[in-house]
Amino acid sequence: MSTLHNPLSINVGFLLNQPVGTVRDLHFDLTDYQLSPDFTPLTIKGVIRINRTPQGIIALGDLHASVMATCVRCLEDFQQDLHAQFTELYTYKDQPTTEAGLIVPEDGNVDFTPLVRDCLLLEVPIKSLCKPDCKGLCVVCGENLNLKTCEHQQQPVES
Repeated sequence: MSTLHNPLSINVGFLLNQPVGTVRDLHFDLTDYQLSPDFTPLTIKGVIRINRTPQGIIALGDLHASVMATCVRCLEDFQQDLHAQFTELYTYKDQPTTEAGLIVPEDGNVDFTPLVRDCLLLEVPIKSLCKPDCKGLCVVCGENLNLKTCEHQQQPVES
C-alpha cells in the first residue's frame, strides 16, 4: 500500500537539537490541493518560517491562495484571491501548552494542513464580489447589468 506525501506535513525534528534561534523557511506552491473534503483552493503559495525557541517551535506563515467564489450581486463565478498570516507555537511535550494546545509530536512531524485550512477559511469573504463596482442583476428580468443594460433600467423607479 502506498501513502501519499502531504506537502504540509513537515518534519521539524532537525530543529530540536539546534541552538535556540535557528530558523528555516519552508516554501510551498500547491495547485488544487485538498485541505479538507469541503475545501480545495485552486492554488496555495507561501512560506512557513519555523524557528527554534526554548519552549518549542514557533511557526510563522504567510499564505496566498485563490478559490472559486460566486459573486453575491451578479451570481457569476470568479477567482477570489486570499491572503492569510499566522503565528503559532508548538510546544514540547514536557512544556506547558498554549491556548491552541499545539504540541511537537515525538516523531517531529508537524502537519500544518489544519492550520493552513483554518487561516484561509477565515479569509473567505462572507459576501464575495467579483469587483467592487459590480452592478448585479436586474430585479425584473435577471439580466446581468455588468454585461448589458436592459429596458427595465431605463424606466424610472416607482417609490
